Amino acid sequence: MEEQRRENKMGVQPVGKLLISMSLPVMVSMLVQALYNIVDSIFVAQLSENALRAVSLAFPVQNLIIAVGVGTGVGINSLVSRRLGERRFEEANKAAENGVFLGVCSWLVFAVLGLLFSRPFFQLFTTNQEVIQMGVDYLVVCTVFSFGSFLQLVTERILQATGITIYNMITQGTGAIINIIFDPIFIFGYFGVPAMGVKGAAIATVMGQIVAMILGFVFNYYKNVEVRMNFRGFRPDGRIIRDIYRVGLPSIVMQSIATPMTMGINKILTGLNEVAVSVFGVYFKLQSFVFMPVFGLTNGMVPIVAYNYGARHRDRILGTIRHALCYSVGIMVVGILVFQLVPDRLLLLFDSSEDQQLLTLGIPALRIISISFPLAGVGIIFSSVFQAVGNGVLSLIMSLVRQLVVILPVAWLLARWAGLGAVWFAFPFAELFSVGLAVLMFRSFYQNRIRSLGTAQNNL
Repeated sequence: MEEQRRENKMGVQPVGKLLISMSLPVMVSMLVQALYNIVDSIFVAQLSENALRAVSLAFPVQNLIIAVGVGTGVGINSLVSRRLGERRFEEANKAAENGVFLGVCSWLVFAVLGLLFSRPFFQLFTTNQEVIQMGVDYLVVCTVFSFGSFLQLVTERILQATGITIYNMITQGTGAIINIIFDPIFIFGYFGVPAMGVKGAAIATVMGQIVAMILGFVFNYYKNVEVRMNFRGFRPDGRIIRDIYRVGLPSIVMQSIATPMTMGINKILTGLNEVAVSVFGVYFKLQSFVFMPVFGLTNGMVPIVAYNYGARHRDRILGTIRHALCYSVGIMVVGILVFQLVPDRLLLLFDSSEDQQLLTLGIPALRIISISFPLAGVGIIFSSVFQAVGNGVLSLIMSLVRQLVVILPVAWLLARWAGLGAVWFAFPFAELFSVGLAVLMFRSFYQNRIRSLGTAQNNL
């Protein structure tokens, strides 16, 4: 075990090859994840426009669950990777154990909130009782059984922190396949199962997450030779929890900002045309096919940067960032081409009615918003670099500026001045502003923190 620790591939392999080998399995699993998110909405859309609207309105809360889980995971990933780079192996083990504890705590909070506040949440956006009831049925299941989501994310990030990513492809892929298989069975009622509508979609989702969580624990126990969790006599460690949240909390806040942003945009759109809310919900499902591979890329990048930051290998850090930027922008260029060339075909996946409003409103929306994709690819990489080196506050500043300081005010002004069609221009405008800010912050961080690090003798 000591020999394996001394030769951790994150400190010795050429960074280009290393980044691909660590990112590709996660990118594939996240593409599968994006697929089942889209399939979920496609099946729900077959029920009715109200069903699609209910699920779209529930998205901000689901995003908040993911934000807390991913943000906590980012903190765990960064801390475990840095401790391994510093050869403080026992602290890496404790960081993983405390991370699991935080996942359980997060689940308990969301379970209580989901039971108490799901109905008042939907009543903020609509008076349509069918939409409200469908939304409550869906959201209560997603929150009460969210332990699968939280602990899946935690166990995956522990594996990633040690450079093991292939098993995450298996956990996420298996969860996604289970969701896809059981979606139509539970929604429409096949093989003797009663038709449960949107509640069935939620049940299929949490089933997939719970199976993925179980696999995450199994792989950590049998395949993770560098981090060993032992909960016998476990007690929470306040110092380690603070270290996790020093990076994780800004990441949680950063990703949670999408929730008030989405709620705000939904409120603006509801005042203009309620079908536009469904367009916005469909856009978020579709864009996940473009963004998920980039997030998979950053999941491979973060532990590499964090490890080499702890080991003081400047050139390996910079080489990793350069490769990540190239790959990210390349993925986003493919995404913008698809959204520009065939937006109608994408939208038809979710339109089961004879009313063409979804297409009429959605085609220009997808084309306008997708202009921002390459800029977003750059911003995501810089934001993840800040998290990897333990400075999540810079990522938080980027997200605050983009999603609250720019998008919401600009969208509100455009809605008042130019109507619904202009609202979508708020997205590329915000990405342009955010990337400019990210470049300035990285230059300052490089001069103050990275430039003075040592140069690795390993092959880059």
